Amino acid sequence: MTSRVELCAALADRIRAEARVASPAECCGLLEGLREAGGFRVCALHPARNLSLDMDRFEMDPRDQFAAQRAARESGRAIIGCYHSHPHGAAQPSAADLSGADEEEFLWLIAGAAELRAFVYLRGAFVGADWVTSSE
Repeated sequence: MTSRVELCAALADRIRAEARVASPAECCGLLEGLREAGGFRVCALHPARNLSLDMDRFEMDPRDQFAAQRAARESGRAIIGCYHSHPHGAAQPSAADLSGADEEEFLWLIAGAAELRAFVYLRGAFVGADWVTSSE
């Protein structure tokens, strides 16, 4: 079963812009939105500081994570996923991404050197998701 991801062009463009600014390091952040039948609707981004000393890894600042959780609760939504970049690689989950994933049905957006792709972590693996562009 493939999940559907609704993400407006403006938010996708913001992720791409963050990836460009952070390069050669990885950018990272959390996705606020709603889980809906068959997928996800991303409503807001919460950029996070990357504390990793490795250029090809990300480690979100816990303070940014807590702030994002508070903001999502206040809006009546939830943190439904995360995003990060692979500045010199493909928009595919890496072995490090897989080892760091642990929340079932959590959305992962990955900005590669040439594209932005969506995956959902399910039963110990990443499953590709389909995009639906919204006008919001």
